[in-house]
Amino acid sequence: MMHLPRIYERGLKDSFPQTIKQEGQVAFASLTKTFPITILMYIVLFSMVTCLSTCYCLIDDGENEKHCGPLKQWFESTSVSVEIGKKGFHREVVTTVELSPDVVAEVNVLLIYRWPRGVYLDPYQLAAESDQRDWQILLNSDIDLEVPAHKTSGFVTYVYPTLDGPSPRLLKVTIPIHGRYSEPSFIGKTFTSVNIEPPELLLRTEKCMQLNNLDPHNVMDAPCTADNSSTCSWVKIQCQQEHAPVSFQFPVGDRTLVMPVCGGTLLVTVICCVALSKYMWKHHI
Repeated sequence: MMHLPRIYERGLKDSFPQTIKQEGQVAFASLTKTFPITILMYIVLFSMVTCLSTCYCLIDDGENEKHCGPLKQWFESTSVSVEIGKKGFHREVVTTVELSPDVVAEVNVLLIYRWPRGVYLDPYQLAAESDQRDWQILLNSDIDLEVPAHKTSGFVTYVYPTLDGPSPRLLKVTIPIHGRYSEPSFIGKTFTSVNIEPPELLLRTEKCMQLNNLDPHNVMDAPCTADNSSTCSWVKIQCQQEHAPVSFQFPVGDRTLVMPVCGGTLLVTVICCVALSKYMWKHHI
């Protein structure tokens, strides 16, 4: 085995740490030179991203104002009116919505009815007549047709009319309603009043995404369509002319007449039975 001279070994040991030190100094110097450049590159990149984001926001705000601006103007010339048709326990609520003549076909309309407990809608009738009308309806709960008025509560329906026809945009929605039987009165009251509030009118467009700065109109969430598959933001219109509720009356029973009615019914039944028995005895039937 070949051995190195001791002088050479000592020189090698002395030069090795010196070499590492020199390489470290070179690397540190190189890093010191490139570090400002790296920082500068990050600053430039961050500035570009910020500038692009600002430009995009400005463009997006401009497009949003372009599509939401007309929507604000339509609010000022929109009205809702309600009338009651037919008589008795089976009636019709006729709602007329007059929109601005400038409303485009992309506008979606929603009417929210808050019904009192004195009336109900027949889901089977609505399903059977769905092909004969130009609007769709969504019920927020199941409806029991047999429950009397004092044992039930009100409910909400969402009606989605379609925008068809020439300007001005007149939407007419006719909803069949039915009266519930009320609890008999102890004070001789023969009729009970039912108040139908005008529906809430909501509008939205697919292109107007940022619904802000719409005072005095409010933004609320509601089902997008009658399928109730998703929720959208709608603008609730505050009509300039607030309409009062439409009232009509349903007859109610008079509990003070229970005894006379029952007594009269029993008396008539007995008389008929006696007369029938006498007739059968006389003719040997």
